[in-house]
Amino acid sequence: MRNNFKTLVLMAGLGALFVLVGQMIGGTNGALLALAIAGGLNFLMYFFSDKVALAATGAKPVEEHELPEVYSIVRSLTQRENMPMPRLYLIPSPQPNAFATGRSPRRAAVAVTAGILQMMDRQELAGVLAHELSHVRNRDVLIATIAATVAAALSFLMRMALWGGLGGQNRRHNDAFSMIIGLVGIILAPLAAMVIQMAISRAREFEADRSGAEMTGSPLALARALQKLEVGTSRIPMPMNPSTAQLFIADPLKALGRHGGGGGLGRMFSTHPPIDERVERLTEMAQGIR
Repeated sequence: MRNNFKTLVLMAGLGALFVLVGQMIGGTNGALLALAIAGGLNFLMYFFSDKVALAATGAKPVEEHELPEVYSIVRSLTQRENMPMPRLYLIPSPQPNAFATGRSPRRAAVAVTAGILQMMDRQELAGVLAHELSHVRNRDVLIATIAATVAAALSFLMRMALWGGLGGQNRRHNDAFSMIIGLVGIILAPLAAMVIQMAISRAREFEADRSGAEMTGSPLALARALQKLEVGTSRIPMPMNPSTAQLFIADPLKALGRHGGGGGLGRMFSTHPPIDERVERLTEMAQGIR
């Protein structure tokens, strides 16, 4: 509940930021135009996000005889939660990791790496798969798409203002102070939108941890899995497009020098919360504190 409320507040803040900047720069018509353009682009991405993500990560579809344990775990979890069985994929990478994608539970796909199958025991693997199924059940792809739409629309507005396509209202106040304020807004508003978008992503990871642990009834198994993922993703690289990194349960670019999730500014621009904080929350959940 706490993570869902946080997501709601962040989404409202992102929307309010867009409305405010839109009115300042382009008025209602300019804001609606930018939102329509961004919405159209993200609408297409929403419908094809699963195909794009699977292709970008090199994931290949697998049959049950190829990954019987994964099929067994996923089938058990989906039957228990009354969810459709997702398509299962294997990523031929030694890095331990996993992700889920798809715009709805009926069109979901779950991908695991070869590395995670070698590193996890059955309970830990079940915790990871439950986390990914929670993303599907919570419709986090839809939430991420809405956040991306508003952030992209805000970026469109700023580009239009920079190119002079919008901003007639500002030109009526063409003094030095207004120009400075406008320039600062052009720089800071998209940055603020990105920070909020990353915060939404981190909140959804916390929520998937919580609901995934509830799904298996074993928060500590997921905590152990996350600790192993922290070690594996730090040591074993998995080159990929950074745009797909936020889908994974752990940051797949960490071994390549991207150290998000720490303190200060690093955390603000990270799509994933720190593993130690996630483990701490799961431990408290197991102890009945949360």
